[in-house]
Amino acid sequence: MRSTSIYEIFEKYPDEKSAARFFEESRWPKHICCPRCDSKNIARVKNAKPMPLRCRTCRNYFSVRTGTIMEKSKIPLHLWLLALYLLLTFKKGVSSVTMGKLLGIRQDSAWSLGRRIRAAMVSDDEMLSGTVEIDEVYVGGKEGSKHRRKKLGVRSGTRGKQTVIGMRQRNGEIRALLLDNMRIETALGAVRANVAPGSTVYTDALPTYKGMEEYAHAAVSHQKGEYVRGDVHTNSIESFWAVLKRGYCAVYHFMSPKHLGLYVKEFVYRFNVGNDNRIETLAKIVPRMVGKRLTYADLVK
Repeated sequence: MRSTSIYEIFEKYPDEKSAARFFEESRWPKHICCPRCDSKNIARVKNAKPMPLRCRTCRNYFSVRTGTIMEKSKIPLHLWLLALYLLLTFKKGVSSVTMGKLLGIRQDSAWSLGRRIRAAMVSDDEMLSGTVEIDEVYVGGKEGSKHRRKKLGVRSGTRGKQTVIGMRQRNGEIRALLLDNMRIETALGAVRANVAPGSTVYTDALPTYKGMEEYAHAAVSHQKGEYVRGDVHTNSIESFWAVLKRGYCAVYHFMSPKHLGLYVKEFVYRFNVGNDNRIETLAKIVPRMVGKRLTYADLVK
C-alpha cells in the first residue's frame, strides 16, 4: 500500500475549486443533501453568492462547510486538505508552529485548525474483542523540571499528572481515554465500556485490574522483572505509549489537561489508520467533521 506524497496532493488538488470538490465528494458520495431538510433537490449558484449551493425545497443556501468544523472558517479549503494530510502523515504529530510555517498561516490560525481537526479524529465505537492488552500511563512534566512555585513537593511518581488508560486488541485497534483516577471502579468501568465480555485481557500486576470476572485475565509483574510470559504481555500497548510520549516531548512539548483528551484521540486515530495517508483515508475524516462546529471562543474558553 503506497503512501500519497505531498506532490500528488498538490497535483490532484491545486486550487480551491478542486479542494471543494474533494470535500463535497467525501461528505456526499452519492447525492448532495441539504443540511437543513435533507432534500436532494439542490441547485448550484453560478456566482457562489452568498453560497455555492441552494436547496430548492427549503430555499436554504449552504456550502460543504455548513454544519461542520470548517463552518465560518476563513482558511481556504485546500489548506484544510493539506492540514489533514500533515496530521495523518507525521507519526508523532505536527505542532502549530510547524503547521503554520508549512501552510503559510499564523501560528494561532494553525493551532485553531489542528484543534478542530482533532475533534473529528474519533475512532469507531466497536468493542474490542479477542486478546486485548490493557495498560495505563501518566502524562505530564517531571516535577524536578518544573519552576519552584509550580512543583507539588515530589520529584517522581504520578502526582500532578493525568491518567490515561489504553486498550489494544492484538493485531487490531486501540482505544485510549483520560481517567480522573485509577481506582478499581473507574478503571474497570472504562474497560467494560470498550472491551467485549468474554475477551482475554492481559495487564500488569496493578491491583486495580483485579476483579474482572467477565474476562479471562492474566498479568505480568514488572516489579519482579517479568515482562513476557508466553503470550501474556503488554508490549503492544506500551509501544503506543512510546509514540505518545515522544510526540509529547519532541513535538508538542506540552499538552494542557484541557486539551490532552483531543491529543490522545489524535494519536489513537493515527495509530489505528497506520501509515495510510491515501486520498481515500483523508476522505474518511470528512463525514466525521459534520455536526461538530466549533467557534474560536469555544476553543479558548
